[in-house]
Amino acid sequence: MLRAWLELARISNLPTVWTNVTAGWLLAGGDLKNPLLLWLLLAGSLLYTGGMILNDAADAGFDREHRKERPIPGGRVRLMTAWMVGLAMLGAGWLLAVFAGDASVVITTALVACILFYDLCHKPWSGAVWVMGLCRVLLLLMAASAEDVWSYHRQPALILGSYVVGLTLVARQEARGGAVPLPSRCTALALLWIPALVSMAGIVNLAMKRVMILGDLSQLAPSMLTGLFALWLLYAMRVMKRGGPAIGQAVGLLLAGIPLVDALAVSQVSLPAAFGFAVLPPLLRLWQRWIAAT
Repeated sequence: MLRAWLELARISNLPTVWTNVTAGWLLAGGDLKNPLLLWLLLAGSLLYTGGMILNDAADAGFDREHRKERPIPGGRVRLMTAWMVGLAMLGAGWLLAVFAGDASVVITTALVACILFYDLCHKPWSGAVWVMGLCRVLLLLMAASAEDVWSYHRQPALILGSYVVGLTLVARQEARGGAVPLPSRCTALALLWIPALVSMAGIVNLAMKRVMILGDLSQLAPSMLTGLFALWLLYAMRVMKRGGPAIGQAVGLLLAGIPLVDALAVSQVSLPAAFGFAVLPPLLRLWQRWIAAT
């Protein structure tokens, strides 16, 4: 029974929520020792888990025909129970974020609305991939709003959103057996590379000047993270080119790579946190062997 719920929640992706929340918090100037961060992490976990459970509940009809191994069509979890638990988790996450985590009511409410909209509309509407990206943007901004939502971290939130849209487009390719138009595939690849391109631009404009003029070699650290992200993405793309079941493996790799996007975002404010995020992808891939990411 426990495993069925963990599969519904796609629990192997949960640490990516933690890095999103922590990145938003750090970019807004938050202190890792502040207890508000713990409440935001718990709230984010509930919102993600509830959203994933509702995703399967909304897809129950589709899964009965195409994914009979999922917990609801397989009879391991009742459909009504999934709806009740998922909605309760969304409600609890909203309450914790707003009243315990001091997050913005507007942003947290918008996040819950986007989660519900995506769950209900992602199958019939191809444009829902952008809503998925917006969910991650709002998750980061929710954490940041407990400090100062209008500071410079808005750009990292949008970069994260672009990456998530890209991987969601790849996931749609998996669901359709690779039958996705060429423009969509090209759009996915372009969006996936945005974090590396923006990071490299920042290194050229700022870090290299300090290295050359001041001899400050610490500025090379973000370039190491950019290299790690690029290597991870290149590997995922190589796997994706095999087609068929390999596309699902590529989606798992891209999901596990979300902490690398967060690492690039926080590298200028907290290198220890950035490198801490950077060690997560291979660990998440190991976890995905037990609980599938998709």
